[in-house]
Amino acid sequence: MTKFEPNFNVPRFPDDEESKKHATIAYIFMLLGLFTGVFWLVGAIWAMVKREDARDTLYEDHYRNIISTFWWGIVMTLLGVFLVFFFIGYLVLLFTWIWSIYRIIAGTARILSNQPYMR
Repeated sequence: MTKFEPNFNVPRFPDDEESKKHATIAYIFMLLGLFTGVFWLVGAIWAMVKREDARDTLYEDHYRNIISTFWWGIVMTLLGVFLVFFFIGYLVLLFTWIWSIYRIIAGTARILSNQPYMR
């Protein structure tokens, strides 16, 4: 018996290309945002605005990834800032930055391979 595996190399519908393009733009903004906080916010807002257009497409979970990375990044950054006075805050901030880089690069690599994010 053969296991069916979907072909992720070809977009399923024309809307998939638009969804892919907008998610890629959001990933780029998020990547730039690691160095300038403004683009972090722009990338998240971009994903939030375009998320509905990606519903039921191959790329829907990329939008979820971008948005959750944004919110968890904000929460962890605030926690790190509050804990800076106890030195552990620097470690929390470093961990948050590395974790964000991983999530953004992993998402970008998967979207450029026409694959869903799937944690």
